[in-house]
Amino acid sequence: MRADGAVFGRSVLAPPWALRFTDRAAMTLLVPLHGEGWIAHPQDAGRPRPLRVGEVAIVRGPEPFVFADETGTAARPGTPRDVRCGGAPGERGDPGGGGNPGGPGGPGGRRGPGGRGEPDGRTVLMAGAYHVRGEVPRRLLRVLPPVVVVADDHDCAPLRDYFELQLAEGRHGRQIVLDRLLDWLLVCTLRDWFDRPEADSPAWYRALGDDTVGPVLRAMHEAPDRPWTLASLAAVAGVSRTTLAKRFAELVGEPPLAYLTDWRMALAADLLAEPAATVTSVARRVGYADAFGFSSAFKRVRGVSPSTYRAEVSAAGAHPGEQPGAGARLRESR
Repeated sequence: MRADGAVFGRSVLAPPWALRFTDRAAMTLLVPLHGEGWIAHPQDAGRPRPLRVGEVAIVRGPEPFVFADETGTAARPGTPRDVRCGGAPGERGDPGGGGNPGGPGGPGGRRGPGGRGEPDGRTVLMAGAYHVRGEVPRRLLRVLPPVVVVADDHDCAPLRDYFELQLAEGRHGRQIVLDRLLDWLLVCTLRDWFDRPEADSPAWYRALGDDTVGPVLRAMHEAPDRPWTLASLAAVAGVSRTTLAKRFAELVGEPPLAYLTDWRMALAADLLAEPAATVTSVARRVGYADAFGFSSAFKRVRGVSPSTYRAEVSAAGAHPGEQPGAGARLRESR
């Protein structure tokens, strides 16, 4: 999962305020840089979650959710207001399809001492929406609860000034810096969540930290096209085939080659959605010497042939393999 083309804006909201995120994104990253609020998600057992400075939240979509100043604000007449991380055209303080009208000192912003947008008691929220359609990232989404809130141990406090500086100066490479910062926050938050006992982290994540199974998983992930055998995978781990098979099954819950097939078919599903892809080219990219063997494996795992799957994706107008994108904004309320 990667951010691609993050868009930032700013809005000043007078309390009571409530924002309903309507991106229908697969995943949204929320980071309060100043102030606090409450997250209300329709699938989160009906209980709003507090989100404060020093915490980071990941909200799973695609259902809309609300971030408000108080737990009861969303029920008041006239609230919440629908927003999108990418910016709704014409909305005060939103990018509106280009530029940065809501940037430091612009509409909806207020310059504090020193020329930068000082919070002065306002809530400053950074949000990034990740739009994901591929089968590979869905492996991650399936193991996440509706809302994840973890304490931030990575010193995000300086990010407010840094983000505003990036927006104000417009230096070369600014977009890459903003996108990668979002990705950094996402990875750190996911890692911290999975390391918590209540997270019930997936077997493949726990196995990545094992001295024997971890190197094998990384090798399969990084080079699915190699002609892996149990013997060659055992050589990567530096153990016997018997030892690897036993340890892998204990930690992951299935044999190494079964996991490899499932991983290859997830990759293949995304590759088949690419317009120029052929069954033969996809077969080679996921480690099959011929289209026949690949087609048999794909139908066994996915339930349909590669050609049928590609036709269904095309008819639906979807593109499971497209690169995930992210919109992001700085949002202020006072």
